[in-house]
Amino acid sequence: MKMQIKEFARFTGVSVRTLHYYDEIGLLKPAYVDGNTGYRYYDHKSLLRMQEILFYRELDFPLKSIGEILSSPDYDTNKALKEQKHLLILKKERLERLICALDDAMKGENVMGAFDSGEFEQYRSEAKERWGRSEAYKEYVEKSGHYSKDKWSNLAGEMNDIFAEFAVCMKNNEEPGSGEVQHLVKKLQSYITENYYHCTKEILAGLGQMYVADERFTNNIDKCCDGTAVFVSEAIKCYCSNG
Repeated sequence: MKMQIKEFARFTGVSVRTLHYYDEIGLLKPAYVDGNTGYRYYDHKSLLRMQEILFYRELDFPLKSIGEILSSPDYDTNKALKEQKHLLILKKERLERLICALDDAMKGENVMGAFDSGEFEQYRSEAKERWGRSEAYKEYVEKSGHYSKDKWSNLAGEMNDIFAEFAVCMKNNEEPGSGEVQHLVKKLQSYITENYYHCTKEILAGLGQMYVADERFTNNIDKCCDGTAVFVSEAIKCYCSNG
């Protein structure tokens, strides 16, 4: 099996832009790149690796941690695939419970028990404990493991406020490398370090690339104003290229 990048993107449900980013950070390299055309091609092994990547994304692992896990010498592919299957079965069972609960709710019955996801959450926690041994993930867990739902909500709001400040600068025709915008990049870096993990320039540069490579991040940041994600990415690039 050999697929060009657009075909592979359609088959896996991942955008071409995301595949370019995964290639750039070494998470998923093409099986072959045509030296004449530059076209990227993916094969069956690429598909298996993408499946594993999606498994860990489902468990909310950061991309950096996923790369470290998959590169670990004691990583067991078959075991990971079995755990993926188990996770999907648990999700399927929970969805079926919720569908049945909708019928009962329309009859006026109490269906609060249908929202119990304890088994799924327990399994996900066990999977994270088993596979999340990278230093990056450990640091993230140590710092954020005790956060409440309100804390997570507040953090998301504060992060969006920072992106909104970037949007204001963009609307005011500030350049990404201007002093005011670079001050915002520093503010963003400090905020991530304070609340999540030590955000080095290397990590920050990766985040800047991800903001435009992953539609989920792009769409969220662009809620402030269309083009904000690209503006932030360019500002981070300027910041990280200076010493």
